[in-house]
Amino acid sequence: MIRPRLRTKAIGALAAAPTLAAGLLFAAGGQAHAAANPGPGFPAQYSAPYTEVWNSPSAMASAMNATGDKYFTLAFVIDGGGCNATFNGDTSVTDASWTSAINSLRASGGDVIASFGGASGTEEALACGSVSALETQYKRVVDGLNLTRLDFDIEGAALDDTAANDRRNQALADLQQQYAAQGRRLDVDYTLPVDTTGLLSDSLSLLNNAKSHGVNVNLVNIMTMDYGPSMDMGQAAVSAAQALHDQLGQIWTGKSPAQLWAMEGNTPMIGVNDSSNEVFSLSNARTLESFAQSNGIQELSFWSLGRDKACATNGGAAQSDCSGVSQSPYQFTGVFQQITGGATPPPTGATGPIGSGYSGKCVDVAGANSANGTAVQLYDCNGTAAQSWTVGADGTLRALGKCMDVTAAGTANGTQVQLYDCNGTGAQVWQKGSGNTLVNPASGRCLDATGPSSANGTRLQIWDCFGGTNQQWTLPS
Repeated sequence: MIRPRLRTKAIGALAAAPTLAAGLLFAAGGQAHAAANPGPGFPAQYSAPYTEVWNSPSAMASAMNATGDKYFTLAFVIDGGGCNATFNGDTSVTDASWTSAINSLRASGGDVIASFGGASGTEEALACGSVSALETQYKRVVDGLNLTRLDFDIEGAALDDTAANDRRNQALADLQQQYAAQGRRLDVDYTLPVDTTGLLSDSLSLLNNAKSHGVNVNLVNIMTMDYGPSMDMGQAAVSAAQALHDQLGQIWTGKSPAQLWAMEGNTPMIGVNDSSNEVFSLSNARTLESFAQSNGIQELSFWSLGRDKACATNGGAAQSDCSGVSQSPYQFTGVFQQITGGATPPPTGATGPIGSGYSGKCVDVAGANSANGTAVQLYDCNGTAAQSWTVGADGTLRALGKCMDVTAAGTANGTQVQLYDCNGTGAQVWQKGSGNTLVNPASGRCLDATGPSSANGTRLQIWDCFGGTNQQWTLPS
């Protein structure tokens, strides 16, 4: 049986007193304000450690500067009373301090996931009595933080609340449809307790319910921690992942083995677990990272960023602000960050203009501006740096030191194309299609001149591939 993990102790205690005190620091110093800037999305494989929202938002920048990790899971969004989604039960999700930290992270090419639930506090599906009310709260968080991905950490009594699970899945399915119609994506992740033999029946029921409502589940993230008996924690995480692979195949029967691996996440508790006989070591982290990378597991995470340092006295019982094992600060973050492959490799292909099917026109960065979000457009070919594109070996098209990017990783017809920091996501991959088309595999759509029009300043977008003149492009060779 899965035993309570540190979140039960640390957050449960914090919810009674220390969390409230930590939250008051934000309440006093950070006011709600405008929505966060959009982010670049996530690569095919990445690490996103759980980051406690009752700690300082600066922890994300500190970890990024120390390790290069740019992806974090904000823990937790819980009810603040009366069907009201908040950070930690007491802080606005658009708190100025967090919004600023998220914007800085995204400007560096990173992104965040908001995690709902956890071992303590009340997840919104339990607090909101109707699907419409619940949907309103989820949407408020998505829009306020400009998110493309949500995580739902469902465990304990919440996992057995089938009415809440049903409300949640109805709300998420409807929101995914709404955002898709706007050319936006909303990925849904489920984080669930696990044994070395796989998910228990209540978790499987939740996932089957999600499928029945049409929720597009991006990944299932297993909490590989607190099993009870002493064991090799690295091998235990691997065994749980292997068992999950078989279970996912029984639910999503049409997916290939590779697609099922890509639906997995894996989240151990670093260092000393609540069951203090269980210790997840740095060696265990390397074992899990190697397995995850070689098998195509999408996400690695851990509980928690605030614990990723040694204690003043290691060993003994689990502590909420350190790992209890000998390590340097953010060393677990650095090990798991390797699943992303580090920085995107530099381009190695040909450099020159990308010609349009319209004679005399080239793909151009508006105003030769290298700022994130600058429009990519058609313009008279003029030989400037704004029209000098390098074809990367990684499938990117780069100009002015940045990449051609599908805005907010959108997949719908009409999603505009922009310049953005190269970040290794599918939104920045382009492949040659039939004829002289350029296909973005993540969306399955082609680079397209809006209109169609050949006028200077015509914005480029993605659209269903049909081979028209406005979808013909000649790459440098």
